[in-house]
Amino acid sequence: MSRFLLALRCFFAVLLRFRLPDDAAKLLPPELKRLPDGTPKPAEPVASETSSTKAEAKSVPVEVKPIEVKPVEVKPAVVEPPSGAERDALRQRGAVQLLSVLQREGRLIDFLLEDIDGYSDAQIGAAVRDIHRGCRKGLSEHLQIVPIRPEPDEALVKIAAGHDPSQVRLIGHVTGRPPFEGSLRHHGWRTTKSNLADIPAGHDPTVICPAEVEIAG
Repeated sequence: MSRFLLALRCFFAVLLRFRLPDDAAKLLPPELKRLPDGTPKPAEPVASETSSTKAEAKSVPVEVKPIEVKPVEVKPAVVEPPSGAERDALRQRGAVQLLSVLQREGRLIDFLLEDIDGYSDAQIGAAVRDIHRGCRKGLSEHLQIVPIRPEPDEALVKIAAGHDPSQVRLIGHVTGRPPFEGSLRHHGWRTTKSNLADIPAGHDPTVICPAEVEIAG
């Protein structure tokens, strides 16, 4: 009951006189007690940072740890070499494709497998002219062939050490160590471009040219 009366007195004292009764003001916490003029004592301001404190705060070094970037290991793609059977199939397919071109354009297989002992030189010469024309046309359309050595035949050439034996074959009396010097007997050939068509799916890769059967009407 006493608390209710005290609260009621405080309400009217603040409403009419703008101040709390003395016995009620004693119950306030220290930071809210009244000043000598009767007004409430304001809370003490929070001490601001001094310049020295700020300087100390600024002088504190900040450790920045570098970000460790781990390299990403990129493994090269592993290309499995073709097996023995696959290599044989590739060689056979290339040989069959080239023979197919020469047979189609110049009937080369027919000529090479024909027994020509019973023909005269004039007959063979006439046949060879047509075969030469057709085979040359087929090669030029499907292969780009260039000489390995630029010098003309019988020219004196020097072969340095470390030469590629697949491109230059040494013949005759070969002794000692390179460099060698000799006469060019043949300049050699190499292909720089090939556009042989792929074998169609389902086609027998061993067929050079199909048999031809004429159906009588």
